[in-house]
Amino acid sequence: MLLARVRLLVAVAWAGSLWTVGYLVAPTLFATLSDRALAGTLAGAMFHAEAMLSLACALALLVLLKFATPDWTPARRRTMLALVAAMALCTVVSHFGLQPMMAELRAAAGPGGVMESAARSRFGMLHGISSVIYLVQSFLAGWLILKQ
Repeated sequence: MLLARVRLLVAVAWAGSLWTVGYLVAPTLFATLSDRALAGTLAGAMFHAEAMLSLACALALLVLLKFATPDWTPARRRTMLALVAAMALCTVVSHFGLQPMMAELRAAAGPGGVMESAARSRFGMLHGISSVIYLVQSFLAGWLILKQ
């Protein structure tokens, strides 16, 4: 019973952190700071912390699914494992795939910033893909909570 509660707590912490950073903190930074580059830097730091938390939650849930679900059917366990794996994959693709490319564009942009450079459209495309992946991960997080 205790491990089931811990499993739910980890899932809720993961989902809540995703939703808070992505849909409350980051938009608030851009809405309140006049320096968009600073807002982007702060949001990037928050998303980095979120990615590390996501990977830790995924690992914790994988362990808890192994040891804290003895009464679950194999189908339910597979569904949960697939959800956790899909959410972790979203983190890996976005944080270790797309974010480094976006950081490279920012670094190469010069003093005017990436939005004033020739790389603006490429950065926008990568940012859009990253946002869609984050949205998918956010929906998966809701499903993860409901499946608990």
